[in-house]
Amino acid sequence: MRALLLVLMLALMPALTRADDAANEAAMEVLDAFMRAFNARDVEAWAATLNYPHVRFASGTVSVYEDAEAFGDRDVFAMLARTGWDHSHWLTRDIVLSAPDKVHINTRFTRFNADNAPIGTYESLYIVTRVDGRWGIQARSSLAP
Repeated sequence: MRALLLVLMLALMPALTRADDAANEAAMEVLDAFMRAFNARDVEAWAATLNYPHVRFASGTVSVYEDAEAFGDRDVFAMLARTGWDHSHWLTRDIVLSAPDKVHINTRFTRFNADNAPIGTYESLYIVTRVDGRWGIQARSSLAP
């Protein structure tokens, strides 16, 4: 019985790995789109990279957005502009948990001013999910203000 179970597990491993590889690739593509939209200050495109309800843990608060219309976080760009922010870039994106429909990614990103000088580096955890066949960021927990 144990031998049969071991054979079945070994037979399924390549298929599970391929599924996780596809999930990992899709999750990274969503993070790329998220950063592009964020840097473009395109709230609609930014909101489109999320799955809803979307949860954000940051600055001592928990925010839950039921849909893209509720998300519409336009104030963030004004707040960031006051810090000298012009754009951000991922430094690292490490997958810490992966399944065919959910990927957890530990990230580090830097915020830059218009002269491309760093103004802050922060860590975050992103949970990217596939809902109804569509990949999006379901939750973010950030140490950034």
